Amino acid sequence: MGLLDNLKARLGPAKNKVSDLAHQHEDKIQHGLDKAARTVDKRTKGKYSDRIQTGTGKAKGAVDRLAHKNDPGSGAGGTTTPSAGPPPTS
Repeated sequence: MGLLDNLKARLGPAKNKVSDLAHQHEDKIQHGLDKAARTVDKRTKGKYSDRIQTGTGKAKGAVDRLAHKNDPGSGAGGTTTPSAGPPPTS
């Protein structure tokens, strides 16, 4: 039909392939994100620790959603990714 429909049709199989790979290698991806965050935090001498933790948490959440998008019962509330920052103090 239109350009957008054509593009969606071509990207569908690639999206499924990426989701399958993310599901297979989720632990390696999570470990890589942690390692990259530690390296960047070390090189910036902790100056941007809060932002690095926030970004790492969001990236882990995205990987989790991508890896589990085809799982039955997986929903927006079913993520198991820990929060990016420390718990709030009272």
